[in-house]
Amino acid sequence: MPLSPLVRRSLSLLAFFLPLHAMAADAVADDPYRYLEDVDGAAATRWVEAQNAVSTGELQGDPGYDALYRRLLAIFDSRERIPAVAKVGDRYYNFWRDAGHVRGILRRTTLDEYRKAAPAWETVIDVDALAASEKENWVWKGWSCRYPDYQRCIVSLSRGGGDAVVSREYDLGQRDFVAPSSGGFYLPEAKGSLSWIDADHVFVMTDFGPGTMTDSGYARIVKRWTRGTPLAAAEEIFAGRQTDVSVGASRQHLHVGDRVVYRSLVTRSIDFYTSETFLLTDDGVPRLVRLELPADANPTLWRDQLLVTLRKPWTAGVLGNLVDRPAGALLAIDFTRFLAGARDFTMLYTPGPRKSLGQVATTLDHLLINDMSEVQNHVAEWTLTDGRWTHRAVDLPLDGTVSMAAVDDDESDDYFVSISNALQPTTLALARVGSDRREPLKALPSFFDTSGMAVEQHEATSADGTRVPYVVATPKGYRSDGRAPTILYGYGGFEIPMLPRSYSAGSGAAWLSRGGVFVVAGIRGGGEFGADWHNAALKENRQRAYDDFIAVAEDLIARRVSSAAHLGIMGGSNGGLLVGAVAVQRPDLFKAVVCQVPLLDMRRYNKLLAGASWMGEYGDPDVPAEWDYISRYSPYQNVVAGKRYPRILFTTSTRDDRVHPGHARKMAARMLDQRHDVLYYENTEGGHAGAANNEQQARMSALEYTFMERELR
Repeated sequence: MPLSPLVRRSLSLLAFFLPLHAMAADAVADDPYRYLEDVDGAAATRWVEAQNAVSTGELQGDPGYDALYRRLLAIFDSRERIPAVAKVGDRYYNFWRDAGHVRGILRRTTLDEYRKAAPAWETVIDVDALAASEKENWVWKGWSCRYPDYQRCIVSLSRGGGDAVVSREYDLGQRDFVAPSSGGFYLPEAKGSLSWIDADHVFVMTDFGPGTMTDSGYARIVKRWTRGTPLAAAEEIFAGRQTDVSVGASRQHLHVGDRVVYRSLVTRSIDFYTSETFLLTDDGVPRLVRLELPADANPTLWRDQLLVTLRKPWTAGVLGNLVDRPAGALLAIDFTRFLAGARDFTMLYTPGPRKSLGQVATTLDHLLINDMSEVQNHVAEWTLTDGRWTHRAVDLPLDGTVSMAAVDDDESDDYFVSISNALQPTTLALARVGSDRREPLKALPSFFDTSGMAVEQHEATSADGTRVPYVVATPKGYRSDGRAPTILYGYGGFEIPMLPRSYSAGSGAAWLSRGGVFVVAGIRGGGEFGADWHNAALKENRQRAYDDFIAVAEDLIARRVSSAAHLGIMGGSNGGLLVGAVAVQRPDLFKAVVCQVPLLDMRRYNKLLAGASWMGEYGDPDVPAEWDYISRYSPYQNVVAGKRYPRILFTTSTRDDRVHPGHARKMAARMLDQRHDVLYYENTEGGHAGAANNEQQARMSALEYTFMERELR
């Protein structure tokens, strides 16, 4: 999600003491810091440069900064990192960055080579060389290859790391881009994409001109584009509405018995959580058939099955035989029967009060379901034989994070398993459905000494009595005396779970190994306990997420893990909104805040970049009844002069085209004019990630942890 804006002054202090819901809409026009929303404007740029100079002067001047920066850069560039691979055709591909490949390389090897400690890699695309030859600031954004021979791919490249990309066709056999003059598909920069239909056709979603993008800044129209024809000649398949988030289309490659079946789906995303999905049929004339499912359900196709994940309860059936199915359930039904009207779904996964669906992966003939029960992973293999589903639990360690990925859902039932926890470096193994035996492939070295460290899970009680889990990692020599410098991290949005915590070499080396405590909170709004846990903090209930986070902070102080004099909070994007809101509401609890790529001006968030796409999460500030509850927590509107706040470091990126950097800029500027003690740092590249390469990530992290070290010791 989002990031931030800055400076100037001229709003009567009286306005800050009025009830926010009484402030008229024309307060937006009176915002003296709106000029900071002009991303590359001269005045805004001067402000950013001045603030960057202050922040880097203080933090990079700290005696410990250089050593920390070098240590983090060595970790991020280390050749001992696990190179994650994806199988394309008969080769295994990895995208890799290190000191010699700052922008990165796409490289490939064989499985036998990958098993070796030092595989032999063949470079396919060198992004550094490409950027130099084309004089472009290219940042890798991914790729996709077409069936059945995988020789042609679509490569996405961003200028500076933003979400807007240039899409280009690439020939794996020739190891070169296919020039448009030779019939290659090429899409100019936009928040759009290409998706393969067959060797000579793609679905194209892009900016076709005025009126073709949504209010959220994404494509509104799907077209079918034929190789060798101009983009203007592409045939329109579907058009969404201006108020939608986006549209998309893809062709599904499905194994049904001994046949391969191709089905095309078109999706209209109405808001972040509701959508319509259509089957595109083509019997001479393209026709869209809407799948009759709840708007907030998530459908996917696998083999001959329609799989549906529910976000809210659903009662469905035929001929009076209605069945209630809970939010968070995973359902399956034969797709052909579903199209004919059948609704007798098999419920493959049933959630519980503290149990939720985490991940579903598909191999050639099986489903892998990874759930979280009391924030611990459990994996089961599901098999469909002659219309009957059976399942088997997989024997896996329970202490930590487990994730799976099919090696090749087109040819085998092999899958990769990744396992780690806060103090256990990640291991990668090769597994096969039907067996608990795993072949170890790679293991991350221990980048910091974990001797004497410990990890514990606790619960805090929120304002309404809800039990909120959190994980505490403590350093060697830790004492429960309230004096430990402690970072509390949270997110609490978009159904993204934060627990259990994976191994982080960066935070381990930068914080735990230097005597700090690191805490991760699993607050409502996230996905720790499934859809209901997320839904509990939507829109008018957003304050619950902040109450949960506050409750964890209070519990840490009550347990004497830390104290208000030594407790800092950190969060990014929606988590930046979280720490901004909590710092304003309960400044007495915290000493320092790192607020990364945040949303902060909730009065205007829906007008900035992709902000309109998140109204399903927060509400619409242009609707008075919804602004009434948003206004009560929006940090930018609630920060006041004359009140003591913890010291805050705001970080963002000029090239973040998802969360506008204006949020952070304006908040920092307002607080500075109110004479609060804040620092601001804006990277000129990086998109919503805040950094475009390992060096930038090391610099940003070193600034943030140096800030926390200075404030919390």
